[in-house]
Amino acid sequence: MLASLFLIGAAVTTPQMSVQAASQTIVEDGAAGVARAVDRMIGGIISYTRWPGDAPGAPRTMCVVGAPRLTVRPAPVLPGGGAVVVRRTTTAAATGGGDCDILYLGRMPAEDRRRLIAWVRDRPVLTISDDDPDCLYGAMFCLAAKPGGIGFSVNLDAIGRGPLRIDPRVLKIGRSDGGAP
Repeated sequence: MLASLFLIGAAVTTPQMSVQAASQTIVEDGAAGVARAVDRMIGGIISYTRWPGDAPGAPRTMCVVGAPRLTVRPAPVLPGGGAVVVRRTTTAAATGGGDCDILYLGRMPAEDRRRLIAWVRDRPVLTISDDDPDCLYGAMFCLAAKPGGIGFSVNLDAIGRGPLRIDPRVLKIGRSDGGAP
């Protein structure tokens, strides 16, 4: 089941404030504005995700696989601060014991995407794609350019198959913008 949502993370310190401000963010014109919006959105998604056994705000590693479509160098901005190390990697390196907490999937061969999604099942790895706007190929969150902003879809089935916990307030953002979970 997919739920279309709209979120652009805000740089505020409390989660409730992030929810309120998220739907009010306007994307600036140009590639740099889109890149900043994508970075805030990724940071917002990460901030609403809880990994088993870890304290909120623990440092995370985001592995970028493939060629991102919406930004050249994803660099998440976490509301309230926090650390995300970003590194580019290959499918083989990511699935071969890499320390990826987050997989950011860009354009890549379909077989590589299938292998990564299959590898993630039952692992505490957040998956975000910017090459599957309808979220059909198994990533948890799928970013897409929308008129005047950046939106995303959520794959509830993919989220439900793993040990990560996504705060349900993310779903409320879609409802407040007219989306249907």
